[in-house]
Amino acid sequence: MRNIKMTIEYDGSNFKGFQKLKDNENTIQGKLESVLSQMAGENIEIIGSGRTDMGVHAYGQVVNFKTNCNLSLNKIHKYLYEYLPQSIAIKDIEEVDDRFHSRYNAKRKVYLYKIDNREYPNPFNRKYACHIAKKLNLDAMREVAEVLVGEHDFTSFCSSRSKKKSHVREIYSITINEKDDMIEIYVEGNGFLYNMVRIIAGTLIDAGHGKISANEVKELLELKDRSKSPETAPAKGLFLYRVKY
Repeated sequence: MRNIKMTIEYDGSNFKGFQKLKDNENTIQGKLESVLSQMAGENIEIIGSGRTDMGVHAYGQVVNFKTNCNLSLNKIHKYLYEYLPQSIAIKDIEEVDDRFHSRYNAKRKVYLYKIDNREYPNPFNRKYACHIAKKLNLDAMREVAEVLVGEHDFTSFCSSRSKKKSHVREIYSITINEKDDMIEIYVEGNGFLYNMVRIIAGTLIDAGHGKISANEVKELLELKDRSKSPETAPAKGLFLYRVKY
């Protein structure tokens, strides 16, 4: 039995998210499992490093699967290129130790959130960035970002649908860059709760508009109340950028 690890990228615009659904086959996991099972002549189950929601993209999602298929890695890669939708691509494929688990072995994840901060949106970014017409104050955003870095209970920054027992997570860094009116927010942490990065992005956007201060964000962390936090930023601006092992 072989254990195959793949790094994949995908445009999540037209998918119902990463995780396979019983009532809908249009998911990243569903497409991968369907094509791999057809190739291998056996039922293939994909393990992902994490789930991405409907409309969220990835530059560096990591998955692994077990198979008895004896095709070379090169032939597997070519088969996937031929039969997967063009919105899903395999960046890297390798055979790994049987104990490797893409989710349990992940140490850190990096998410990227993109904001098109032009007065009028760039049509080429309409599916891959959140458009904010009013100019954002990056200094104010960075001040709030500093408050969120570290180990905190992020109850105020996750969806009420989150089923995790503990909401304590550690954010190692939040980096905010701007080039040609495109703002990129990189968030690196040891794990993320449901909608956590999108709520953080929404908070940073509010900070950039002077609607929330660093001290108010400190209070939100202490309150542990999602209803008091800013709105969740749109899914289309979010990318799973990298998974570190």
